[in-house]
Amino acid sequence: MKLYPYLSFKGNCEEALDFYKEALDGHIAQIGRYGDSPMETSEELKDKIMHARLSFGDAMIMVSDVMNDQPLDSSNNVSLSVECDSNEQLEKVFSKMAAGGKITMPLQDQFWGAKFGMLTDKFGFHWMFNCEKKK
Repeated sequence: MKLYPYLSFKGNCEEALDFYKEALDGHIAQIGRYGDSPMETSEELKDKIMHARLSFGDAMIMVSDVMNDQPLDSSNNVSLSVECDSNEQLEKVFSKMAAGGKITMPLQDQFWGAKFGMLTDKFGFHWMFNCEKKK
């Protein structure tokens, strides 16, 4: 498994991504916009970042703009993203982490080619779990 910090922004994710890229001498490994996804998206959100990955050294951070109606403050703008090696590992870890917490998105196959789910653990921390489908 791997653990990645996931930073959320209220509309200025691209500015932050460019800043972190320059400051950390990084490389944008992936960028996807809300307008590129199959879900209905408002005009003002289409060019905003739905998901991006910034690599630097041996590290990586993930970032996104929250949807327009999603509240955001310093108590919920960071999530921990776990990349699992197999669906079995994903389901086992997700189930254990959900104990006493709240599942905010059940594990489901996603359009980007992975199984993904989110939860808030019993201590109030936000977690994302992802497992890429084998090619």
